Amino acid sequence: MSAAPTTRPTVTEREARQVAEAAREQDWRKPSFAKELFLGRFRLDLIHPHPLPAQEDVQRGEEFLAKLRDFCETKIDSARIEREAQIPDEVIDGLKELGALGMKIDTKYGGLGLTQVYYNKALALVGSANPAVGALLSAHQSIGVPQPLKLFGTQEQKDTFLPRCARTDISAFLLTEPDVGSDPARLATTAVPDGDDYVLDGVKLWTTNGVIADLLVVMARVPKSEGHKGGITAFVVEAGSEGITVENRNAFMGLRGLENGVTRFHRVRVPAANRIGPEGAGLKIALTTLNTGRLSLPAMCVGAGKWCLKIAREWSGAREQWGRPLALHEAVGSKISFIAATTFALEAVLDLSSQMADEDRNDIRIEAALAKLYGSEMACLMADELVQIRGGRGFETAESLRARGERAVPAEQILRDLRINRIFEGSTEIMHLLIAREAVDAHLSVAGDLIDPDKTLQDKARAGANAGVFYAKWLPKLVAGPGQLPASYGQFKHGIDLSPHLRYVERHARKLARSTFYAMSRWQGRMETKQGFLGRVVDIGAELFAMSAACVRAELLRSRGEHGREAYQLADAFCQQARVRVDELFGRLWSNTDELDRKVVKGVLAGSYEWLEEGVIDPSGEGPWIADAAPGPSQKENVRRPVR
Repeated sequence: MSAAPTTRPTVTEREARQVAEAAREQDWRKPSFAKELFLGRFRLDLIHPHPLPAQEDVQRGEEFLAKLRDFCETKIDSARIEREAQIPDEVIDGLKELGALGMKIDTKYGGLGLTQVYYNKALALVGSANPAVGALLSAHQSIGVPQPLKLFGTQEQKDTFLPRCARTDISAFLLTEPDVGSDPARLATTAVPDGDDYVLDGVKLWTTNGVIADLLVVMARVPKSEGHKGGITAFVVEAGSEGITVENRNAFMGLRGLENGVTRFHRVRVPAANRIGPEGAGLKIALTTLNTGRLSLPAMCVGAGKWCLKIAREWSGAREQWGRPLALHEAVGSKISFIAATTFALEAVLDLSSQMADEDRNDIRIEAALAKLYGSEMACLMADELVQIRGGRGFETAESLRARGERAVPAEQILRDLRINRIFEGSTEIMHLLIAREAVDAHLSVAGDLIDPDKTLQDKARAGANAGVFYAKWLPKLVAGPGQLPASYGQFKHGIDLSPHLRYVERHARKLARSTFYAMSRWQGRMETKQGFLGRVVDIGAELFAMSAACVRAELLRSRGEHGREAYQLADAFCQQARVRVDELFGRLWSNTDELDRKVVKGVLAGSYEWLEEGVIDPSGEGPWIADAAPGPSQKENVRRPVR
């Protein structure tokens, strides 16, 4: 057996991008509403009429939600989890008995076989009871063993592991390392082939569920050798295997019950039969898993928004200032309106994306990413507004409120708990780049070789010809459309008229596409470095998607006689608020401080402004910025705590 490398792979920026590019899905075999939106084509027909679940799926889902609600109300003590920074074993055991570990697993493997729609409703419910419990279930099913096996596992692997995951075994997903986050090209954990096994060596950081997990999905680099393609590869690993040590249970500003740790592998033998997919397919498996897996985070953001609205309504109605309820003061009322309208829109985005995932008629990779990005950002804003509405009581802990005789409202806790969602499963900054790459895919497909320095003149000439044909057909369609016709989308006028908002979306989708084309023409190969511009393009797309989903959901509820008038009011309010944000973002596409910011950053890194840091004390402790993750035997106690 060859020795495992002891140094982290050295890669250039270009090589890192090539690794990421090779991992993404290259083809668009199904239509995508969001992809079309970024291309300036408002395909309302792809989302309206709103897709609906089968009645049997609804019945199965509602029956489970009723049981889950009773469990959450009677068995989950969120204050205890916050106080003890741990989910009690009896809660985890209860979730197992309820079948909550197998919500997304097919019934033939002992799971509940819930749809994505009802899985997300369940996560929203559990997450509102306690976000750490929601994170446990989400990490187990959305990115842990069940989802990648469902998509890429062999029948033998499914038969072996899925029944365990459905009822008894908790799983975790291990990709991040102390010096590797969203740049997997530098992955250092190795899986060296040895006969019918692979031998794992390395250290994984922030392993959610890793402290209590029974099964792990591990991403490791297989060295290229004779008979082995090599590359980043996915494995199912028994968490109790010899050589695995959970060296630390990490603690965070929020999600205090999260069972998250540092896991070291030292000469851990894994059967080749446990490899998921071929060698080198690990990143593709991870990204494909996240296409729907990312929907779990906005699900819990929706739950948070609903709770924020409930507390804001009750508190601002009971609290009086200057002779009238707090809510009737405009400065507070605008915050409540924002929370209500945004919660409606987030649920619309989530349900629409989830139902499209269930139907599998559309490619939702961009929709799911937008839902994660938009949900995590807006939920944090809603929680922050709730804390402001509550004033000093918003900053005070629930335990302190209870101790002095007031209702124990954990407003500050939800703000802390939600903050991680802007980092989990792709930070906001990474999501901007990921979505932007997909949004410009059509352009790169026809003109990418023109800006690739490694391409020959012949390649560039061919790309130029292809680009000419594409843009000759595409650009004229961006000039005019239904958004300029006063009668367009008239089916969305019922007392309150939502059709102007849809016309706005159509017009601004074309404007966004024109802006993107102009930017590519202007910056060409430097486009990928314009992260501020790309982020704003994506944020505009997210707002337009949310506006579309909100209008479609309002019309669905109206047609079914379910709070239709109120839904139209909320959709109208949200769209009005979103239009203000979109107009501002368009202005900032070309009028911003990006260039000046780059100069300041260079000055900061060069030490030009160190004088500005004088006059303070740094309370930070000693130690390296990044812990040593050299392979080798563990020197620490194993803090793994399986729940059985």
